[in-house]
Amino acid sequence: MDKIRYNRKIYLEDKPRAKARNEVLAAFDLSQEKEWIPAASALGRITAEPVFANVSMPFYHASAMDGIAVNAEDTYEAHEQRPLHLKMDEQFVYVDTGNAIPPQYNAVIMVENIQVIDDETIEIIEPATPWQHIRPIGEDIVQEEMLFTQGHQLRPADLGALLAAQVTEVAVVKKPLVTIIPTGNELVSADSSLSSGRIIEFNGTVFSNYVEDWGGNPYLHPIVKDEPEKIREALLEAVETSDIVVINAGSSAGSKDYTVHILEELGTVFTHGVATRPGKPVILGKIKDKVVVGVPGYPVSAYMALEWFVRPLVCKYLGIPEPERPKLEVKLGRRIVSTMGAEDFVRMNIGYVNGQFVANPLTRAAGVTMSLVRADGLLVVPPEELGYEQGDIVEVELYRPVEEIKNAIVFSGSHDLTIDLLSSQLKRQRTDMKIVSSHVGSMAGLMAIRKGEAHVAGIHLLDPETKEYNVTYVKKFLAGQDAVLYPFLKRTQGWMLPKGNPHGIESVSDIASKGADYANRQKGAGTRILFDLMLKEAGLSADEVNGYDREMFSHLSVAAEVKGNDNAAGLGIFPAARAMSLDFIPVADENYDLLMTKAFFESEKGIWLRSVIQSQAFKAEVAKIGGYAVVENPEPVYF
Repeated sequence: MDKIRYNRKIYLEDKPRAKARNEVLAAFDLSQEKEWIPAASALGRITAEPVFANVSMPFYHASAMDGIAVNAEDTYEAHEQRPLHLKMDEQFVYVDTGNAIPPQYNAVIMVENIQVIDDETIEIIEPATPWQHIRPIGEDIVQEEMLFTQGHQLRPADLGALLAAQVTEVAVVKKPLVTIIPTGNELVSADSSLSSGRIIEFNGTVFSNYVEDWGGNPYLHPIVKDEPEKIREALLEAVETSDIVVINAGSSAGSKDYTVHILEELGTVFTHGVATRPGKPVILGKIKDKVVVGVPGYPVSAYMALEWFVRPLVCKYLGIPEPERPKLEVKLGRRIVSTMGAEDFVRMNIGYVNGQFVANPLTRAAGVTMSLVRADGLLVVPPEELGYEQGDIVEVELYRPVEEIKNAIVFSGSHDLTIDLLSSQLKRQRTDMKIVSSHVGSMAGLMAIRKGEAHVAGIHLLDPETKEYNVTYVKKFLAGQDAVLYPFLKRTQGWMLPKGNPHGIESVSDIASKGADYANRQKGAGTRILFDLMLKEAGLSADEVNGYDREMFSHLSVAAEVKGNDNAAGLGIFPAARAMSLDFIPVADENYDLLMTKAFFESEKGIWLRSVIQSQAFKAEVAKIGGYAVVENPEPVYF
């Protein structure tokens, strides 16, 4: 068969997400199927029809206490001044909790309220009332009553009710089978050896677990190459065996994005492109009677598109409403710019600082998976908004419980590998606490403390005039505020260079004269301030350094850049260089300190944080990575 040549295709439209969702839901008209399964293993399943009790619970009159069963009328004369004696088997019998009540009796007296006279005689001083301490037939469940309607999601207690009513099998909605087809010539499995141009296929696993979490039955298809015939074959096979089909990648407008063409050939395309950021290149269509959802290759775009268009289909099939996340009002710590006409979905970090929930945006790049991993919530900017200003109060959808957010220590400022170790050690000692860190540079961290948007800031700001670290900057920018500078680490900054230092770089002058590609840190980072000082002392300008304007936001990012380019160089800390197997030439020793408000420093969280820093376990962890020394029993500096 001759190969078909497909022309690159632009988006059909920027369709509003709600309209696209409603159209695909209307097109999804599969009949719900049911299956019978053991009640004991039906947790989380959706009932396919009403469930009725087969027996009452209890199915006999049962004693609710340990004691004696009596006829209440036989006890009416009992009084503390006229104790009443009863004879066993004539006027009472002993019963334990749960025992059947003989038909001639209608009350139970607790064992604590009887006095044993002899083996056959007891004494009471209070009368019983009819049906006291007796569980009547059907007190809990009455035979033939409806336990659950159809469309009910079974919970742990529900399974107990089923078994108590002698319902041992239950009809549930069969889980919709969702086939997930990853596509791409560059994709390899996680256990493959990597080379340039190869990417680990992980979206399929994430999709599968989302589908399972929503109540579907996922099938992850083997990777399909970017070849039209193979994609066509996979789609035709999937629509025969599945209820819903998801195809990953190939949904955009690239030269090898074939999905929309093949969908048009085999069926119908409703939508190619929705008005969202991220997640725009979505394809919604139908082959035969099965809905096909084409989602982008970038992880964040893909996960959101899956939630927007696949979750509603699964819920419709199961006959349940879509779940909604709890929402929280937060104060924005930074300005957020959006584009008119498109919904913007911004992943947010949220902290609870000084009695206020403060939220800051994470990276908005559609390919950064960790922005979702680290996100505490999601801000949806409507298409009619151009964004929000710093300090605005907005509503976010929560990814984490409010209490978890409240208990977190919000860390801002310069990146350092020890902060992750500190968070881990803190979590070991206090399971309800953790550190949420944002790597924004020393100056931005200092300003976060000033604006009340963080609990702790890591800073290493060198004053070019005094050659003193941090104190000058705190005095200048936090004048009038009660702040505390806590000496934390002594660490070494140095040149991070490709293995073997092929260009013989030993100084800032070498970086300029030998044309190295410099991996710089962002404005306000302490490392950048140090580099700028070295440039100035060497009589050099930023224009003489290749790559000066390209910014990295962590030491590891700089190290990764150097590792991937034999002509690169960067300034950073030794552990980052070691992590990437780079050469390291020491340049300067520096103080990396923690800045806090006095209120936080003296709070329970602040005290816990300092105790962990000074613990032997934390110091041992820091010693393992090298290039550091934790300051022993430091004297805090109050401002």
